[in-house]
Amino acid sequence: MKDDLENACVDFPMVLVQIPIYNEIEVYKISIGAACNLSWPADRFVVQVLDDSTDLVIKDKIEKECMKWANEGINIRYQIRATRVGYKAGALKEGLKHDYVKECEYVAIFDADFQPEPDFLRRAIPFLIHNPEIGLVQARWRFVNADECFLTRMQEMSLDYQFVIEQEGGSSIHSFFSFNGSGGIWRISAIDGAGGWNDRTTVEDMDLAVRAGLKGWKFVFVGDIEVKSELPSTFKAFRSQQHRWSCGPANLFRKMVTEIAKNKEVSIWTKFYIIYHFFFIRKIVGTMFTFFFYCMVLPLVSLMPEVDIPKWGAIVATFIIATINTIVATPRSIHLAVPWVLFENIMSFHKMKALFVGLFEAKRANEWVVTEKLGDALKNKSNEEPTTPKEPRRHNRFRERILVQELIIAVFLFACGCYGIFYGPDHYYIYLFPQAIFFAIAGFGLFGTILPSC
Repeated sequence: MKDDLENACVDFPMVLVQIPIYNEIEVYKISIGAACNLSWPADRFVVQVLDDSTDLVIKDKIEKECMKWANEGINIRYQIRATRVGYKAGALKEGLKHDYVKECEYVAIFDADFQPEPDFLRRAIPFLIHNPEIGLVQARWRFVNADECFLTRMQEMSLDYQFVIEQEGGSSIHSFFSFNGSGGIWRISAIDGAGGWNDRTTVEDMDLAVRAGLKGWKFVFVGDIEVKSELPSTFKAFRSQQHRWSCGPANLFRKMVTEIAKNKEVSIWTKFYIIYHFFFIRKIVGTMFTFFFYCMVLPLVSLMPEVDIPKWGAIVATFIIATINTIVATPRSIHLAVPWVLFENIMSFHKMKALFVGLFEAKRANEWVVTEKLGDALKNKSNEEPTTPKEPRRHNRFRERILVQELIIAVFLFACGCYGIFYGPDHYYIYLFPQAIFFAIAGFGLFGTILPSC
């Protein structure tokens, strides 16, 4: 898009930029600054900071940051709520109710750690302007801390696989895919037509995308448009995030499967694709199969020589496919393809537990924990004077990291591997021992441990 000085930029649609924040003191300046620096006529976009912070000190800092940008001529609105009802979905929904939003046609959403490039709107908005059937443009995430430690490298590989293989591949053949919750632009009429934001699950982004898809709206994933963001670098934060990302879809499936099946606005094929492929296979069966086959069936087979599972299909093919996926999605990490498979098998156990919580709507089904963002905190901490921690506190931190269930699985895999050395004819111990080591590392909470040098 080009500036039209003669028409005083009337050809530029009004855009709302929403930034939901909750006590994220380390990163709030990043997203606010990036949003305010977007290359778009100043009178044609509104930055809306939705602050649900409960810490009054953080609240004050965020408000002052907004005032600073307002003094520089940016149309920025600082919005707070009396209660945090609905969490992120509630904040986004409340943000759309303000009178000034009625002038906006589109809404871009960025979490507190996201940094869109200045040309983000100029590159993404034309897809919506020239294609009235498109309701969402999703950009690709890039990660500023992917090289911080082994944990962040594993996350980069998993998310790149999702973006390149699942979302970009699905978008290219006009198949349904979900909104990622950030780094995308919605047509506001598509949100309204789908019934607006709903807080019935912890995956409000997927909920909205499914309902919009059932209304006939199309989505496009644009891999060329990238938005920088941050990966959780502690194992605790990562596990919390994965619980929400696994529990939420299962819970949403439970609540929407009948609604999807009865929908009359899309084809039977679309309904079948969403129910069977998107939810049942990718969100439920895939996770369960990964854990049960690689962490239960294969170890038990090593104890029962009379049971024959072709090693080519069980082990070799898996690692070949993982290697090919890595070459396509994250070629720089090709040497980490084997560790990635072992790490994903660990996380399949955690995801499976979350999946059952969501399917049966157990106690933690609607638990919302904001993923911890560190920003420059780790860098600043490494520059500080080193202090000697108190011994009791060090022991407490160690106990907090221990994951007993993962350690039990590690012992089980190790025992099966030892049995296989002496009695198993199929040499499964070649796989079982490395997998046991990875479970042990996870059990002691050593993935992503914050150190001066990770």
